[in-house]
Amino acid sequence: MPARQRRAVLLTWAYLAAIPVAAAAGPAASSASGVHPTGCLANGNGFLRARIRGALNLDIDWKNAELECEGSPRPNGHGIRLSFAGPKHSDGRRLRMIFGVATTAEGADGRALPTNLTVIFEGEQRLFSTLGEDHCTVDQLHEERVGALGPAARSYRVVARGFCTEPATAVGRNDRILVSRFDFAGRVSFETEPPQSLSEHPL
Repeated sequence: MPARQRRAVLLTWAYLAAIPVAAAAGPAASSASGVHPTGCLANGNGFLRARIRGALNLDIDWKNAELECEGSPRPNGHGIRLSFAGPKHSDGRRLRMIFGVATTAEGADGRALPTNLTVIFEGEQRLFSTLGEDHCTVDQLHEERVGALGPAARSYRVVARGFCTEPATAVGRNDRILVSRFDFAGRVSFETEPPQSLSEHPL
């Protein structure tokens, strides 16, 4: 596996491993950040729609109650990353889509934003990725503040629409899928580390 592809896979699985930790924070933390314990957003207006063609043909239209959504700054500090997981089947299988959007600043709207896309079929050992930001574009993106106000933890509802012009390739296979259009409403959370007190830096 090429080094670029291997790095993308490792980053994706590292992100997925962190998701249960956020979910385990409990109802109080979920309410404060704007996420509903049994859905995507507390006010019920989260969603994901997407058209997938290629090795798999799917038309996704998930409503708020069917979704698990998470969002955070990208590891490289350039933009945001949003994850949407659909309904889970009885055997544990489900589809997750992760969008890495090159936004300009926290809370800022944007147009024509380069986007990396990863599509994971959990429970099936299948992962598709564009492995870069040059295959997909977010046409329009809008962020609005939600949840409790405060400088340390800040959450935004993110509404976006976009498309891909090139397919995502399956890791370890020759399969490809093209997400020709997508639009979603999810959330992204930012946290500011509190300043360390002088007592933590003894002279």
